[in-house]
Amino acid sequence: MSDYGHPLLFGSFTTPASDDPAGTVALAVLAEQVGLDLVTFQDHPYQPKLLDTWTLLSYVAARTSTVGLSANVTNLPLRPPAVLARSVASLDLLSGGRVRLGLGAGAFWDAIEAMGGRRLTPAQGVRALEEAIDVIRQLWDAGARGGARVDGEFHRVHGAKRGPAPAHPVPIWLGAYKPRMLALTGRRADGWLPSLGYLQPGDLATGNRIIDDAAQQAGRSPRDVRRLLNITGRFGAVGRGPLDGPAEQWAEEMADLALSEGVSVFILGSDDADDLRRFAAEVAPAARELVAADRR
Repeated sequence: MSDYGHPLLFGSFTTPASDDPAGTVALAVLAEQVGLDLVTFQDHPYQPKLLDTWTLLSYVAARTSTVGLSANVTNLPLRPPAVLARSVASLDLLSGGRVRLGLGAGAFWDAIEAMGGRRLTPAQGVRALEEAIDVIRQLWDAGARGGARVDGEFHRVHGAKRGPAPAHPVPIWLGAYKPRMLALTGRRADGWLPSLGYLQPGDLATGNRIIDDAAQQAGRSPRDVRRLLNITGRFGAVGRGPLDGPAEQWAEEMADLALSEGVSVFILGSDDADDLRRFAAEVAPAARELVAADRR
């Protein structure tokens, strides 16, 4: 149970619906207009009901000017890491340093395999993800001498030219739930990005403990790993349960998650414009003030 001291950020998690592309983009633009810090989209390349996430992120980058952009999270088994590294760096340069890289080891393996991806076991997925992080970071390191070299079991680059470097140090956030993925997050990642709906009571504290231990064993500070959280809920006049009630209740729950569980980035899964407005205008400032008051 810990407050890692990061400033609070708030974002949106919008469905990239292929049957309403204009509506999807409009929600992303609205997120910036109302003052949210981050716009994210799920990445399921095997799903024709969804727009391609990296194409969408590029389009949204051109329609916005300040909001951060991320896949939530990138489907690594269908995104070769060397190509992904250049995609991320290119979009970061084009957008003025607004890209973050959410990564996942993979799920929905039947669909991935149907698209030509390789089915992996959970242990293989973690190893493949760690190799991919090596590939991506080496290619971003444009100032290093020689080509990028990773001789992994799942991902290999042999002297690949480095660059371009992103416009800013792009953080890598991992969607992690199980101990091996959590330990990898602590060793190598810049953020932990689970969804609250997939967590059981106590999972945040357990995950933090595993991440913190792994970070310290790797010679890092636990504070180097930002804690993010995808959330869903319902606004109402009276409280009916967690994240189900007035904005003041939401703010108190966000503040408690920040101060007791270390969460500093809250990403609201909603395609309702009014929800985004209330989240930005009422929940975010109130939660920030509650946390600032406690920290003082």
